[in-house]
Amino acid sequence: MKQILICLVIAASIVGCKTKPDEHVAISNNPIVFCKTVKALNDVVLENNFAPMIASRNYAYASIAAYECIAAGNKNYTSLAGQIKDLTAMPKVDTAKVDFNLAALFSFIKVGNAVTFPEGSMMALYNQLNDSVQNAGITKQCLQNTIAFSDTIVATILAWSKKDNYAQTRSAEKYTVLNNVEGRWVPTPPAYAPAVEYHWMDIRTLVIDSASQFKPILPPAYNVKDKSSVFYKAMIEVKNIGDSLTDEQKHIANFFDDNPFKMNVSGHVMFATKKFSPPGHWMNIVGIAAEKSKTDFATTVCAFTQTAIALFDAFISCWDEKYRSNLVRPETVINKNINAEWRPFIQTPPFPSYTSGHSVTSAAAAEVMTKIFGENFNYRDSSEREFGVPDRNFTSFKHAADEASISRLYGGIHYRFDLTGGTKQGEALGKFIVKKLKMKKMIECLGG
Repeated sequence: MKQILICLVIAASIVGCKTKPDEHVAISNNPIVFCKTVKALNDVVLENNFAPMIASRNYAYASIAAYECIAAGNKNYTSLAGQIKDLTAMPKVDTAKVDFNLAALFSFIKVGNAVTFPEGSMMALYNQLNDSVQNAGITKQCLQNTIAFSDTIVATILAWSKKDNYAQTRSAEKYTVLNNVEGRWVPTPPAYAPAVEYHWMDIRTLVIDSASQFKPILPPAYNVKDKSSVFYKAMIEVKNIGDSLTDEQKHIANFFDDNPFKMNVSGHVMFATKKFSPPGHWMNIVGIAAEKSKTDFATTVCAFTQTAIALFDAFISCWDEKYRSNLVRPETVINKNINAEWRPFIQTPPFPSYTSGHSVTSAAAAEVMTKIFGENFNYRDSSEREFGVPDRNFTSFKHAADEASISRLYGGIHYRFDLTGGTKQGEALGKFIVKKLKMKKMIECLGG
């Protein structure tokens, strides 16, 4: 949050002491301000350790609200109404003397505030933005009109968001642990946490037709008695790789760990550490790409929105398969059949193994971002620096997605077939979203 406040102060200082009515656009037209605003929501999500799929919901609705402001004021962009599930046309309001970019910032913050907690966690940022544009000379009428327009968009998006079945899943039945069924997922050490979001496949999708539209092939049959079976070979590969990790493999595993709530055990003391979850990491990458490519404000909002939509639908698709196959994690199988003391390099998350969530979501995000920013987009990912993990360099978004995927094998929490199945699932879903969503009218993307 501190970064965005500093950014607003710097932007305001650009206009100088003597302001004119339109000089506030140095703030509202600055794509870096929007990137920092997304990062502020990312920080709130991190501090409250939202599960990854819930985090994707936070980003999606906030981004869509911002995008609808852009579409209302920029003839080159098309509203998402009619393109994503159940979103009807935005209300017709007087948009005279409205700063649509500023409205996008206000809307992102207000929706982000509404879908997270604690209540009001984003409003200090909202007030700071309001003060900054006033200090930069925005007219009272323009500010009033912009806020009124933004509030209309916010109300519409929030009303629509509340019909996605999220509230109903809060009280749905829990996953039943069956220890006597071989091959079925059970909680893992050290916290033995219950299954996360057993009903996430029941959340309304945004673009894909249904949760099962990109249903992957079945995983190999569970078999630990036959050492020549596909399953046994995959299981023993996890152990063998985990027992001989190189420094590079450890770096990759740590870099894409993205565990929002890692439980640490020291003697009789347990304490948690937090990181961005996979969608938070990818939203950070969008900001890095936007800043490097110097995209304008509208394109930046569009990039965040389309990526957030892909992440949202990817989690629904992945979770549909996770709780269909209910596959046991490598750690459980290795502990039971090979070595009771064996532990993976990173902590096993509390849900079934197949398919890999990071593989599905990363592949989907990479498809969208490649369409927007182009193939062979070289960048340095500094997302993990704040957690003490060194940066990594990538030659493309697909390169990053492949590393995110293989990191789960290095980390010891997934079989290789989880990764290959998940990557195919995410790629197909991402391509579908790119083809179906029509957001920019004149030029589809920076990538051509």
